[in-house]
Amino acid sequence: MENQLLQRITLDPNICHGKPCIRGLRYPVEFILELLSSGMNAKEIIDDHDDLEHEDILAALLFAARLTQVKSIYRVLV
Repeated sequence: MENQLLQRITLDPNICHGKPCIRGLRYPVEFILELLSSGMNAKEIIDDHDDLEHEDILAALLFAARLTQVKSIYRVLV
């Protein structure tokens, strides 16, 4: 199941500057995560964006979870 979800995340240098996106659409994973962190739920996101599916939201969350599974994190000064 996880592999099927992660296959929804695509990387294409010609779409959104190569950022990880949902199914080749112009929805970067970070956009989905920002909507969720703003308080929207999956149904609200899907209602607002007709071409997204519930599995796309799950895929974005799983992708983000995988990104945090690293051995170490370094602070970046901004």
